[in-house]
Amino acid sequence: MEHDEIVLFDGVCNLCNTFVLFFLRREKKSLVKFASLQSQTGQLLLQKHQLINKKFDSLIYISKEKTYIKSSAILHLAKKMKGVYPVLFVFIIIPAFIRDFFYDWIAKNRYKWFGKMKSCITPSKEIKERFVDI
Repeated sequence: MEHDEIVLFDGVCNLCNTFVLFFLRREKKSLVKFASLQSQTGQLLLQKHQLINKKFDSLIYISKEKTYIKSSAILHLAKKMKGVYPVLFVFIIIPAFIRDFFYDWIAKNRYKWFGKMKSCITPSKEIKERFVDI
Protein backbone atom coordinates (compact mmCIF):
# COMPACT_ATOMS: atom_id res chain seq x y z
CA MET A 1 0.00 0.00 0.00
CA GLU A 2 3.04 2.29 0.07
CA HIS A 3 3.00 4.92 -2.67
CA ASP A 4 5.25 7.98 -2.85
CA GLU A 5 2.41 10.08 -4.26
CA ILE A 6 -1.29 9.33 -4.11
CA VAL A 7 -4.49 11.32 -4.54
CA LEU A 8 -7.59 10.32 -2.62
CA PHE A 9 -10.81 11.51 -4.21
CA ASP A 10 -14.57 11.00 -3.92
CA GLY A 11 -15.05 8.12 -6.33
CA VAL A 12 -18.75 8.80 -6.99
CA CYS A 13 -18.40 12.57 -7.57
CA ASN A 14 -18.52 13.59 -11.24
CA LEU A 15 -16.46 16.73 -10.58
CA CYS A 16 -13.79 14.74 -8.73
CA ASN A 17 -13.60 12.08 -11.44
CA THR A 18 -13.37 14.79 -14.11
CA PHE A 19 -10.50 16.43 -12.21
CA VAL A 20 -8.65 13.09 -11.95
CA LEU A 21 -8.98 12.46 -15.69
CA PHE A 22 -8.01 16.10 -16.44
CA PHE A 23 -4.90 15.73 -14.26
CA LEU A 24 -3.92 12.39 -15.83
CA ARG A 25 -3.90 13.94 -19.32
CA ARG A 26 -1.69 16.82 -18.17
CA GLU A 27 0.67 15.34 -15.60
CA LYS A 28 4.36 15.95 -16.47
CA LYS A 29 5.52 12.56 -15.19
CA SER A 30 3.25 9.60 -14.51
CA LEU A 31 4.08 9.30 -10.82
CA VAL A 32 0.84 9.99 -8.97
CA LYS A 33 -1.48 7.10 -8.11
CA PHE A 34 -5.18 7.45 -7.33
CA ALA A 35 -7.59 5.81 -4.90
CA SER A 36 -11.15 6.65 -4.05
CA LEU A 37 -11.87 7.76 -0.51
CA GLN A 38 -14.44 4.96 -0.39
CA SER A 39 -11.87 2.24 -1.19
CA GLN A 40 -10.05 0.11 1.36
CA THR A 41 -6.77 1.88 0.51
CA GLY A 42 -8.46 5.27 0.85
CA GLN A 43 -9.86 4.40 4.26
CA LEU A 44 -6.53 2.99 5.48
CA LEU A 45 -4.67 6.12 4.34
CA LEU A 46 -7.25 8.37 5.98
CA GLN A 47 -6.69 6.50 9.25
CA LYS A 48 -2.90 6.49 8.88
CA HIS A 49 -2.84 10.27 8.34
CA GLN A 50 -5.56 10.91 10.94
CA LEU A 51 -7.96 12.29 8.33
CA ILE A 52 -11.07 10.27 9.04
CA ASN A 53 -13.65 11.85 6.77
CA LYS A 54 -16.98 10.11 6.49
CA LYS A 55 -18.45 12.83 4.25
CA PHE A 56 -15.86 12.30 1.49
CA ASP A 57 -15.85 16.00 0.68
CA SER A 58 -12.14 16.70 0.21
CA LEU A 59 -9.48 15.88 -2.33
CA ILE A 60 -6.36 14.69 -0.50
CA TYR A 61 -2.86 14.57 -1.95
CA ILE A 62 -0.21 12.60 -0.08
CA SER A 63 3.37 13.14 -1.24
CA LYS A 64 6.16 11.33 0.59
CA GLU A 65 4.17 11.26 3.82
CA LYS A 66 3.23 14.97 3.62
CA THR A 67 -0.51 15.49 3.38
CA TYR A 68 -2.30 18.29 1.53
CA ILE A 69 -6.06 18.74 1.61
CA LYS A 70 -8.65 20.84 -0.20
CA SER A 71 -7.24 23.85 -2.11
CA SER A 72 -3.68 23.07 -1.01
CA ALA A 73 -3.96 19.64 -2.64
CA ILE A 74 -5.21 21.18 -5.89
CA LEU A 75 -2.42 23.78 -5.95
CA HIS A 76 0.33 21.25 -5.23
CA LEU A 77 -1.03 19.00 -7.98
CA ALA A 78 -1.08 21.97 -10.40
CA LYS A 79 2.71 22.16 -10.00
CA LYS A 80 2.96 18.64 -11.44
CA MET A 81 1.08 19.48 -14.64
CA LYS A 82 2.30 20.49 -18.09
CA GLY A 83 1.63 23.90 -19.58
CA VAL A 84 0.56 26.97 -17.64
CA TYR A 85 -1.04 25.09 -14.73
CA PRO A 86 2.03 25.28 -12.43
CA VAL A 87 1.56 29.07 -12.41
CA LEU A 88 -1.60 28.50 -10.36
CA PHE A 89 0.64 27.63 -7.42
CA VAL A 90 1.08 31.37 -6.86
CA PHE A 91 -2.35 31.26 -5.17
CA ILE A 92 -0.73 29.39 -2.28
CA ILE A 93 0.09 32.87 -0.88
CA ILE A 94 -3.63 33.35 -0.17
CA PRO A 95 -4.32 32.05 3.33
CA ALA A 96 -5.78 28.52 3.33
CA PHE A 97 -8.90 29.57 5.23
CA ILE A 98 -9.80 31.94 2.35
CA ARG A 99 -8.97 29.42 -0.41
CA ASP A 100 -10.79 26.66 1.45
CA PHE A 101 -13.90 28.80 1.91
CA PHE A 102 -14.39 28.63 -1.88
CA TYR A 103 -13.27 25.00 -2.03
CA ASP A 104 -15.84 24.06 0.64
CA TRP A 105 -18.60 25.98 -1.14
CA ILE A 106 -17.95 24.03 -4.35
CA ALA A 107 -17.59 20.74 -2.43
CA LYS A 108 -20.89 21.33 -0.66
CA ASN A 109 -22.70 21.82 -3.99
CA ARG A 110 -20.75 19.42 -6.23
CA TYR A 111 -23.41 16.71 -6.42
CA LYS A 112 -26.14 19.25 -7.15
CA TRP A 113 -24.11 21.04 -9.83
CA PHE A 114 -22.16 18.17 -11.40
CA GLY A 115 -24.05 15.02 -10.42
CA LYS A 116 -23.13 11.80 -8.72
CA MET A 117 -22.30 8.35 -10.06
CA LYS A 118 -23.82 5.16 -8.67
CA SER A 119 -20.37 3.61 -8.17
CA CYS A 120 -16.72 4.59 -8.34
CA ILE A 121 -14.97 5.29 -11.63
CA THR A 122 -13.88 2.37 -13.80
CA PRO A 123 -10.66 3.51 -15.46
CA SER A 124 -9.81 2.53 -19.02
CA LYS A 125 -7.10 -0.11 -19.48
CA GLU A 126 -4.67 2.67 -20.58
CA ILE A 127 -4.78 4.30 -17.13
CA LYS A 128 -5.84 1.38 -14.92
CA GLU A 129 -2.33 0.89 -13.48
CA ARG A 130 -2.53 4.42 -12.03
CA PHE A 131 -5.45 3.44 -9.77
CA VAL A 132 -5.26 1.53 -6.51
CA ASP A 133 -8.16 -0.73 -5.39
CA ILE A 134 -9.99 -0.72 -8.74
